[in-house]
Amino acid sequence: MRTINVTASRNYPVMIGAGLLQEAGERIRAAAGGAKACVVTDDHVEPLYAERVESGLAAAGYEPLRFVIAHGEASKSPENYIALLRFLAENRLTRTDVLVALGGGVVGDLTGFAAASYLRGIPFVQLPTTVLAAVDSSVGGKTAIDLPEGKNLVGAFYQPHLVLCDIDTLATLPKETFEDGFAEVIKYGMLGDPELLRLLLLPVEDRMEEILAICVERKRDVVAEDEFDRGKRQLLNLGHTVGHAIEALSGYRQSHGRAVAAGMCIVTEAAVRHGLCPKESLDILRRLCEKFELPQTSEYTVEQMYEVMTADKKRAGNRIHLIVPNGFGSCEIRSMEITELKDFLA
Repeated sequence: MRTINVTASRNYPVMIGAGLLQEAGERIRAAAGGAKACVVTDDHVEPLYAERVESGLAAAGYEPLRFVIAHGEASKSPENYIALLRFLAENRLTRTDVLVALGGGVVGDLTGFAAASYLRGIPFVQLPTTVLAAVDSSVGGKTAIDLPEGKNLVGAFYQPHLVLCDIDTLATLPKETFEDGFAEVIKYGMLGDPELLRLLLLPVEDRMEEILAICVERKRDVVAEDEFDRGKRQLLNLGHTVGHAIEALSGYRQSHGRAVAAGMCIVTEAAVRHGLCPKESLDILRRLCEKFELPQTSEYTVEQMYEVMTADKKRAGNRIHLIVPNGFGSCEIRSMEITELKDFLA
């Protein structure tokens, strides 16, 4: 097992290893305390792990509760957010109780935002069960729900008390879901870790603890320097401005990882075309997307994506911060007029 300590407005450990769900109850007790523990999960994860987690919570002295949503991005909605808040109120959870996010990024984002706002803030714990959640959304305190106008437009920065990543849960993922998470893994390599990019060209199944730990360490360092996304943390949005537009245009039928992979390829290709980035970066990015069966293009036109990107939360007035590769395993934040964005990508 590896433990990575995150330093932020609330300090907490991220534990990565096999068999951690068996220990979840006692570890949550030590980190968060409380009398009631509400497990929030989705209908895919519930039959696999909910009873195991709840049994551990009960053994640790908790009264376990369960709130289940449908799987998929569409569940990260205002309706589910209000329904979860009402469930917590109806069951009389207090500020000393705890929410437990058991699932992928959708579950984690929704649970975290509910924890941030219910009673003005109660403890919560992340138990990520997907690659994407383990390396990205469970760490760093970004919580949010979507609006019809765009993704993650309502949310809060709110750090968990604990993250437990049981790598055994990754073995039950469908192949497409497992590979989907590697878009975010590739992102960390593109941002500043050429050795991670080379590592990903090798078989990954027996290296998951190492790969997840590398990504969490990279995110930990960025969050420690810029918790509230005003500077360096914006680098973590590589591929996301275009990716979020693809997700929205698809009615959120396109998965986050696949949309981000396409977004990274589109932006990197533009950077190469404008002479900002060596072609080597684009070549290895394409090789990795092929390996993990991730898309490199989008069915939507630049004009269609541009209309959505103008509502991106990273926009500041008439300017937007786009993350652009500028070397092999290196990126920069480029600020441009929103009208320049279309020309840059076209």
